[in-house]
Amino acid sequence: MKKILAMAAVAALAAGASAYAANPFSDVSTSDWAYQAVADLSEQGIVEGYPDGTFGGQKNITRYEMAQIIARMMAKEDQYNAEQRATIDKLAAEYADELDSLGVRVSNLEKKVGNISWSGDARMRYQSKDNSADDSWNGRIRINMKGQINDSTTANVRLSTGNVNFQGDDDADVTAELLNVKHDFGAWDVTLGRYAVTLGNQGGWLYGDSNGFDGVQVGTELGKVGLKLGYGQFNTGTVSWKNITGSGAFGDRTITEDLIANQDVFYAQADADLGAFDLYANYYSNQESKTAVDFDIWGVGLNVPVGGFRVFGEYWQNTAADVYDDAWNAGIGYGAKDLSKPGSWSLDVAYNDVGAGVYLGGTGLQTDILDTLWKVKDSQPGKGDDTGIYDGAGEIKFWNAIAEVTLAQNTYLHAEYAFAAEADQGADPDDTWTVSLNYVF
Repeated sequence: MKKILAMAAVAALAAGASAYAANPFSDVSTSDWAYQAVADLSEQGIVEGYPDGTFGGQKNITRYEMAQIIARMMAKEDQYNAEQRATIDKLAAEYADELDSLGVRVSNLEKKVGNISWSGDARMRYQSKDNSADDSWNGRIRINMKGQINDSTTANVRLSTGNVNFQGDDDADVTAELLNVKHDFGAWDVTLGRYAVTLGNQGGWLYGDSNGFDGVQVGTELGKVGLKLGYGQFNTGTVSWKNITGSGAFGDRTITEDLIANQDVFYAQADADLGAFDLYANYYSNQESKTAVDFDIWGVGLNVPVGGFRVFGEYWQNTAADVYDDAWNAGIGYGAKDLSKPGSWSLDVAYNDVGAGVYLGGTGLQTDILDTLWKVKDSQPGKGDDTGIYDGAGEIKFWNAIAEVTLAQNTYLHAEYAFAAEADQGADPDDTWTVSLNYVF
């Protein structure tokens, strides 16, 4: 939203709080339609300009700038009527994280309106899969609840119906996808419970399962560098093979039950905003578990904004795997979806090369393009036992396109298309795509 429009809305909210005021900004003339609104808000101390004396009304307002305005309005709440105060309370709840970064606690607000805030999303999706599975028409709704325990502690939960198949007779079993408590100790924060962990750009293409990770995470900001350290277990969406014997990506060994799930994992994530580009690095290890496949995965990534475009790419390697031990992608994108701006859109296209030795399962991609990695039959032909054999690719190369467009406020269309896929063995996967309508509330 343009800053000038946002100020007009804020001025309407704060109407009657001050008398006629003079304009202090050199780039807002008396003939501008929003002149009086900007001047009044400046007189009240709600908005400030830039050091050069300008207001910058044609610039897009950031969430941080909006939080500064809300903080100043909160300090003057006794000047507003009940309806105005209720609106300010809602804005404060929406911008609670930004207000917290400004050192503005909302404990007084929480006492007035309750210490629980709600949000959520809904999705209606069609998935056209490759020959390995039937197409799917499904829906999902999720509810997020955030409870403010005290000034430094929040409890967070996300309830989800999961993907309900509209072509069958599925019922919606509501589960807690995420459930955690976050403690803010100033320079550091600690999260305990089930929370989101992602590997890879393009929606967590290497791991982005909605149920995430069970454990503890410690995070901090060191100047322009963010750091997260965690320990726990991936809890869902992971690769699960059984009774495989032979030399492959993980050496000569017999593997029983889950390879990844329920294994203790340590991870470290770091990201740096270097101005001209963003750089990040990741490390994941299951500490050489002897009951499952060992993985010792590191990855680095880069994102470079160029005008309205962005160039991105990353590389991952599992040093504990013998073959098919790396994955990488490179891509270009344009635009940005803005839920408050109908017609805004984004498009990202990437080339991907994924080895089974670095893939944990639970991809964030909404197509099933990676499902053919290291597939295993239940039994060998002609044998009456449960000995599994490899029946899939050790490596897949493919192009992937992801597009999003805002159709109406808080409503957007999401589409993915994976194409020109090549497998190192067996048949190449078919093109696969998905399109969904998404609603945020």
